[in-house]
Amino acid sequence: MSDHTSALRVLSPVTGTAMSLETVPDPVFSQSMVGPGLAVHPEPGQEGGQESRQEAVAPISGTLVKLHPHAFVVMATDDGHGVLVHLGIDTVQLAGEGFTLLVSEGAEVTAGTPVIEWSPGLVASLGKPSVVPVVALDAGADALGGHASGAVNTGDELFVWTPAPVRP
Repeated sequence: MSDHTSALRVLSPVTGTAMSLETVPDPVFSQSMVGPGLAVHPEPGQEGGQESRQEAVAPISGTLVKLHPHAFVVMATDDGHGVLVHLGIDTVQLAGEGFTLLVSEGAEVTAGTPVIEWSPGLVASLGKPSVVPVVALDAGADALGGHASGAVNTGDELFVWTPAPVRP
């Protein structure tokens, strides 16, 4: 029987400022309805220029089980824990404008693999917040530790997800 107690390092998919999910202007995220996590506000300058584009990378290694222009989910191969990355708030309404898919749904990715190229500045100029929630799907509130705060670079550790011990 597998012991599923190893910690999962979750990396920042973008460069910016790490902040609490409670600050995200969407109750689905701010109230942790889909799970706990952190949010990254794109780096100043990244948001301001519409021409400036950046890559959002896989926060963990695993299978890309969902891929939309504005969001994706990676499921860890060994334990099935999923991490959601949502590029901006209400960006589904943009119908893909400003987003370019770099991989296909179902692909195996390693942490740090570029998944989507996007323009936080364009998102902001279209009236949508460019904040990036990173959510540990279906995790307990106490399952996350080592929260980053302040400036983070793409690929920096954002938080550590310690799965609950398996009970017999």
